[in-house]
Amino acid sequence: MTATIVIGSDWPSDVRPDTMLLGVPLLRRQVLAAARAGFERILVEPVKGADLAPLLSGTRGEVLSESGGGAARLPAATLVRPSWLETLREGGTEEPPAGVQFHIRGPEDLPGAEKWLLSGLIKEKEGFLSRHFERKISLAVSRLLASTSVTPNAMTLFSVGVGLLGASFFLTERVATQVTGSLLFLAHSILDGCDGELARLKFQESRFGGVLDFWGDNVVHCAVFGAIALGWWRAASGPLPLLLGAAAIAGTLFSAGFVYFQTMRRPREGPLFVSVTRSARTRLARVADALARRDFIYLVVLLSLFGKARWFLIAAAVGAPAFSLVLLGIALAGRQAAPKLESADRSYS
Repeated sequence: MTATIVIGSDWPSDVRPDTMLLGVPLLRRQVLAAARAGFERILVEPVKGADLAPLLSGTRGEVLSESGGGAARLPAATLVRPSWLETLREGGTEEPPAGVQFHIRGPEDLPGAEKWLLSGLIKEKEGFLSRHFERKISLAVSRLLASTSVTPNAMTLFSVGVGLLGASFFLTERVATQVTGSLLFLAHSILDGCDGELARLKFQESRFGGVLDFWGDNVVHCAVFGAIALGWWRAASGPLPLLLGAAAIAGTLFSAGFVYFQTMRRPREGPLFVSVTRSARTRLARVADALARRDFIYLVVLLSLFGKARWFLIAAAVGAPAFSLVLLGIALAGRQAAPKLESADRSYS
């Protein structure tokens, strides 16, 4: 395993270490990416006429003053996917596969470098509509915000505010009002992608930010369920709408709490929400992850167009508690499998 990496001084003409790329100077971006990949020492070769100290302030980077023998090497102005940097740290020496590096040879390559960085923010486990519609919008917004002082956590709070505003429009059963609420709910979902994108782009990930994002989403979902129930109850009276709303909210909060205590509260899981269970490789867990995706928001929009948002509440009142039972089943199956795995490990030791 290689614990040290050296960033070269072979900067191209008209591209300097302090050239900004999506809100972060190029050299600092390389140093922070290497730190994210787990390199303990990050050495930077001196660059003639450039003061590197401000760019390295607060990072693991240090100007090279001794031989970096045995260290991995990264050319100047070269962007690398974190997964490949981890391969370098673990001692990989083979040629990198296509697509994991982007070489900046001049100012004309900077727009392409931006697109390359943004494309790396798309997660593998995303719903179809999220990947092909929402991400296109959220990435465009994140690109505009990357060079501003807007923080990921501020973006989370803004998206939650948009979602809560949208929920308030469901307090009435007027079609036009509910359509407006559903579009604001969709806007919340789109903007909610920007906080994670900004965090990864600007190396501002934090556990607090991940938890804030997770619970913010669930608060908005509960607000929408509650508002639909109240709007229906005001129009029809009777306890049924309130009972359905209570079932949807209770199921959502139980599932959220269960996921949090099963995965996110454990420090080794890191700040980002990855899966609803710790057994993501099982078929049932993959089904649970698919059900947790937010493509259901498009159903809210569609039903609102026909004045039938209450139908979504009925589905949520059944689906949210059922999803809780699925999570419990996965957890129980995992506990039963654990002793068998430990016994198998001992038999081979």
